[in-house]
Formats: sequence, C-alpha cells, structure tokens
Amino acid sequence: MSAGHGFLRHIVECNRADPHDYGAFLIGGIPVGRIRRDVAHRLAEFPDLFVVGVRDVALHPGFADFAARSQALDEAVTRLVKIGLVTKRRNEPYPVAARFTDAPLAQLDRGSVATFGVRAYGVHVNGVVRRPDGLYLWIGVRAKDKLVAPGKLDNLVAGGQPIGLSLTQNLIKECAEEADIPEALARQAHGVGAITYAMAVPEGLRADTLFVYDLALEPGFVPRNTDGEIESFSLMPIDAVAERLRTTDDFKFNVNLVIIDFLIRHGVLGPEHAEYLGIVSGLHRDHPTAWR
Repeated sequence: MSAGHGFLRHIVECNRADPHDYGAFLIGGIPVGRIRRDVAHRLAEFPDLFVVGVRDVALHPGFADFAARSQALDEAVTRLVKIGLVTKRRNEPYPVAARFTDAPLAQLDRGSVATFGVRAYGVHVNGVVRRPDGLYLWIGVRAKDKLVAPGKLDNLVAGGQPIGLSLTQNLIKECAEEADIPEALARQAHGVGAITYAMAVPEGLRADTLFVYDLALEPGFVPRNTDGEIESFSLMPIDAVAERLRTTDDFKFNVNLVIIDFLIRHGVLGPEHAEYLGIVSGLHRDHPTAWR
C-alpha cells in the first residue's frame, strides 16, 4: 500500500537525507564518502584504523596504498559486523573513489558501502517491447529472501557495479544472471543516462549512481532468471506500469526512479505534468561529497 499518490514522492524518498547528520569520510585527504555522526563516534573506538575529528573521519594516514587501505577497511568491516553496525558481509568488493573515472583508492565490501557513504554504482536495464498497441516493459519480482527490498517489483535487469569490471562487462554478466539474456543481445542495450540520489538508510547513507539502459526486445523473447534473485517476470503495458508506480509503493525504491526517467524520456510524462520540473531536476542530485 502507498502513503500517497504521485511520482515525485519517490524521488523525495530516495533523497531524504539531512547533510547535517553526516561528516566527510576521507582517504589520503580526498573526500570519498559521508559518515553519519553516530557511526563516526563508534569508529573512534578504532584509532589504529581511523582518525576521527569534530567534522570528519579519515582513514589512518599510515595506510598509504590501495592494498593497505583495502586491508584496513576490511578489518573495519569485520569489527563493525561484530558490534552490529554492519549487518553482514556481502563478499563483493566495491571501488572507493571520489569520482567514477578515478582510479580506486581502496576497495570495500558491498555490505558496508552505506556505512561509509561512499559512491556506489549500478546498471539498470529497461526491457522494452513495442507492440501495435504501444510500449511494454518487462517487470521482475524480487525474491523474498533478498536482503534489500524482498518481494518488490524490479527492472528486467539490475545489479551493483563491482570493482574490476567495466560497465559493459557488468551489464553482460547481470543480463545473463538475471534474465538469461545472451551476450549478443545484451550488447544491444543502449546507455540512455544516469540517475543519482542520496538516501538515508539505517546503515548510513546510500550515495548511488545508476547507469540506465534501454534494451529493445522482440515480442517472443521471454526472460528467465538464473541466479535465484528474481521470482518471476511479467510483461506490462507502460500505462499500467505508470499507474502502479504512481499509486503504490510496489517497486523497489530506486527502480521507481529508473522507470520515472523512462516515462519522461518516452513522453508518457510530459512538460505539462504538474510534477515535471521537480522530477527532471530531482533525478540528478549532487553527490553528498559536495555537501557543505
């Protein structure tokens, strides 16, 4: 059930974070994340790993290269799991860098990315089918044992961006795992933009960038999940997708944003819509490292 109707409310929810609740997280003097102040107080218990100041937290300067920094962060994750500040390891390393194009300063287990508020990235694929009666989207239902948003509706393909893979490599991997899409078809996906948001979560801050792709599919194509993360798929007319998104909270929080972006780009939501300008600007927020 939904607490209200409308499209913009989903963008507001994904950006519900107060900058004053967070201080900068620095590695080698470079801001790479935002740490909630109560978490910073707990990190002060680990002076061998962190230097905690009044306004920011720095990884100890004694860790001066990628390997040493990564090992230190890994030790921090072990300790944070023990004290309950991190739920569990995900055993999937993410890059830690100030910008997407920068060489990573370290790597960090996916399960603690929000704890340190570092930039995280993902690929989301809209599976698009054109029929004589209009546009359709393939919509997945997330498995009920998923750690995040179990049972919620999802894009055809979506996955986080681990260290060591290019976006294209990750796209191909996720397409195969989540929808049994062969590589030749996956390579036909078109990059159509990126969405950013900064969302307060119990662990800390999700500071995410989603690279968005549209993949045109023939009406006869039927996706099949191979990794157990999606329970089922259904092909839905775009007007039905829009109405469900507008009136319910059935979709995973950030999938709402990806589909809203699709609705804008394909003219389902036009400039005359009352929420149009708020939506367009709301899908592209400054990263929290720019907060002052």
